[in-house]
Amino acid sequence: MRRTDPEGHGHGHGHGHGHGHGPVRYGPPPPGHGLPLPPGLAAAAAGAHTEPVGAGPALLDAARGYWARRGLPAGRDRTVAAPGAPTLLLALTAAVGGDVLVPRPCAAWWAPQARLLGSSVFPVATPAECGGVPDPYALLETVRRVRAEGGDPRLLVLSVADDPTATVAPPEVLHETIEAAAGEDLHVVSDETWRDTLHGQHDTVLLSPAEMLPERVTVLTDLSGPFLPAGWPAAIARFPGDGTGGLLRDRVLDVLTALGARLAGPVAAAAGYALGEPDEITHRLAGSVRLHARVAGAAHRTLVAAGALVRPPRAGRHLYADLGPLRSALGALGVGDAQELEDFLGARLGMPAPGGHRFGDDLGALRVRLDTGPFLGTTDDERTASLLSSDPLRLPHVERALSLLGAVFDGLRRDDDARRESSR
Repeated sequence: MRRTDPEGHGHGHGHGHGHGHGPVRYGPPPPGHGLPLPPGLAAAAAGAHTEPVGAGPALLDAARGYWARRGLPAGRDRTVAAPGAPTLLLALTAAVGGDVLVPRPCAAWWAPQARLLGSSVFPVATPAECGGVPDPYALLETVRRVRAEGGDPRLLVLSVADDPTATVAPPEVLHETIEAAAGEDLHVVSDETWRDTLHGQHDTVLLSPAEMLPERVTVLTDLSGPFLPAGWPAAIARFPGDGTGGLLRDRVLDVLTALGARLAGPVAAAAGYALGEPDEITHRLAGSVRLHARVAGAAHRTLVAAGALVRPPRAGRHLYADLGPLRSALGALGVGDAQELEDFLGARLGMPAPGGHRFGDDLGALRVRLDTGPFLGTTDDERTASLLSSDPLRLPHVERALSLLGAVFDGLRRDDDARRESSR
């Protein structure tokens, strides 16, 4: 029986937008800090030692300490580090084999790893409450359909604190999804890059799938989420504590060795310093989270006032907006799909505005991820002022950027209202 093509939409191919806008080379990076380096972190990245593949004892022990403080103890023989999350996910996908399931939308860097290996990637709808995690019933239905068509689904990638939607999965939803995955014999990769960037520490409960189903979950964290600048690629993985976790780690190390994927010594030293969470790092992270949460909240209010559909951002440095309600106003400006929306908003706002098709959403849906980093200023002095301010939204450079966002969306809302009036 011929298998259907799971990637037949939403990725910039075959829609008249492929040229110069491909989903891999032109895909958006994860949302950046937009802030200067803490001095201790920069100092830690001195030296030129060589790290072994998978990382040396010092970094592995720092990673173990980081997880232990979050209720996820791990042995050194169940821990690995690699130069960046995409490299680590590629090695994991190769080690598990088979086809891959992801929520729709999902982080832009998940699917290319599997496709590079010749695996098929099957997107699964998310529940109403959140993004990042597939709806359990849709997951079961997709797995059964793929198997009926001759596919071999083995791996589910999800994120409890999500890029692109900035939502945090409620524990009860996550529990049902993890149970469904276990029932279908899937291995789960839990991308926990954004777990330390919760906007409301007290009113948002984050649970790791590894707490619910330890023998089936590998945890992956890209350190550029909480700690490192994007130009210092480093990521860590925590494998299950049973025998299968040991075998999986061995296979991942084989893939990393074949790729020559070693962490640069200075980056490994900086990663170990950051994972130790000294005061400088924890204070910077707390200040950064507060700042990005304030800006994300202001941007959310602006978008909702203009009629966009946006879930309140709960984590990370971004938000995800559905501009479907403004379709007629956007259509009059020549914007009919996500690529045209990306181009339109990027030009109007003077900042990247990747369309939903970058994250596996349908090209025809008018969805966009906006990152909060560009609102913090264009120079290190402005960004530092944003970080140190007790009221960053009142700083002239932040106010200017948010005002521009307001002007663009207010204009769209007024155009849309006028069109509705005239069509009556």
